Amino acid sequence: MAPKEESATLLRNRKLAVEGSNDEAETILKNVKPLAKLAGNEVAIDGFIYDISDFKHPGGNTIKLFGGNDVTVQYKMIHPHHGSKQVEKMRLVGKIDNYVPEYEFDTPFEREMKEEVFKIVRRGREFGTTGYFFRAFFYIGLLISLTYVWVTQGSSYPLAFVIGISQAFIGLNVQHDANHGAASKKPWVNDMLGFGANFIGGDKWNWMCQHWTHHAYTNHSTKDPDSFSSEPIFIFNDYPPGHPNRRWWMRFQGVYFLFILSFYWLSSVFNPQVWTLNHSGAAFVGIKMDNDFLVNRRIWARTIRAIYIYINIVTPFLHHGLSLTPLMHVWTLAVAESLMLSGLFSLSHNFLKVERDPTKNFRENGKTVCWFKSQVETSSTYGGFISGCLTGGLNMQIEHHLFPRMSSAWYPYIRPTVQRVCEKHGVQYVYYPWILTNFMSTIRYMHRAGNGSNWDPDPLSGRN
Repeated sequence: MAPKEESATLLRNRKLAVEGSNDEAETILKNVKPLAKLAGNEVAIDGFIYDISDFKHPGGNTIKLFGGNDVTVQYKMIHPHHGSKQVEKMRLVGKIDNYVPEYEFDTPFEREMKEEVFKIVRRGREFGTTGYFFRAFFYIGLLISLTYVWVTQGSSYPLAFVIGISQAFIGLNVQHDANHGAASKKPWVNDMLGFGANFIGGDKWNWMCQHWTHHAYTNHSTKDPDSFSSEPIFIFNDYPPGHPNRRWWMRFQGVYFLFILSFYWLSSVFNPQVWTLNHSGAAFVGIKMDNDFLVNRRIWARTIRAIYIYINIVTPFLHHGLSLTPLMHVWTLAVAESLMLSGLFSLSHNFLKVERDPTKNFRENGKTVCWFKSQVETSSTYGGFISGCLTGGLNMQIEHHLFPRMSSAWYPYIRPTVQRVCEKHGVQYVYYPWILTNFMSTIRYMHRAGNGSNWDPDPLSGRN
């Protein structure tokens, strides 16, 4: 059963921090600070501040990645079995000034969803299955073999294309589960497989800062880094007409956005943020990344990036000389990987009838939003088991966003249950039987978002 009420620990914390009935409460009350003033060794959960300096986290040191931030939503989405009592293991040191949550947890919808899904995937079994590890190591072996040929025998157009697809497979099937802590119960396994992000031109630490924030605030127009990462070239957010983020050229984005996405690899590999481990999108929404955990890992990020550039970019020129041929080989690899990764990602939260403003009720009337409901209605699912094997389960975005620390291998098994519970509670569940239908819906959405036709009061205007 999923937790149904607050634990005595959280109630005690609130009593201490609010009533100030003893010495401990007095100490806490003296340490009231705004969120922006959190130290690098502190995190905030439910408005309370905890010191994680000496905390032995069962899931490894990943928790320190978010030092200095409010991790309320991240904590609850990654620990679906936890009640508030687990927070007791961290040292309470203060509270946040004027903390007001946007999202609501432990709703009837969330409780029933967890109860039904956990009948299928029991606690402790939600990690990678034998099938998952077979798939993961197959893709790892494939990339190692292809890269060996690339380095020793030289590049070619067919090899460049296949390596690009192979690197995308690593991003979808290996590093994604691992960096969600879903591949294994053992932190070191997730940590090692998570480096797959670095060996396909990305960076695991930047990815986690950005991607976990995306998961926590999916389609939130000011807190989801993915929602505005493409601006001002094109928009994912369906801004109202006249919004300052709109540009005239966006009316054509349904035609050109895929072309722009083909530069994803280039923007990732040569992104200076890997040098500082300070992801601009995450930083823009207020995530602080200057804690000791990230600072101490900059040297590793830089070293692995140098190795990646040598293997994938320099070696073709060593074989073919300074000419256009190796450059085009590298570009073929880049486009293949870019379109497979960013193209698939764009389907997940951009489609007709998607919820693009999940916190509107909170913004307009102060009513908190069910986080579970928002995750379902901002995501889509397509295909089935085969699509899951190719995309690392990312075809089942609804299931993934509800249970991000569950291995993708389980999503085909829980999908019917998730859909049934959604229908029972009147929550929109968008399912496409084929990737092509999801793709066409995305194209239409991008066109309408670009020209503002979703806001047109006259449906016969011809702008749709």
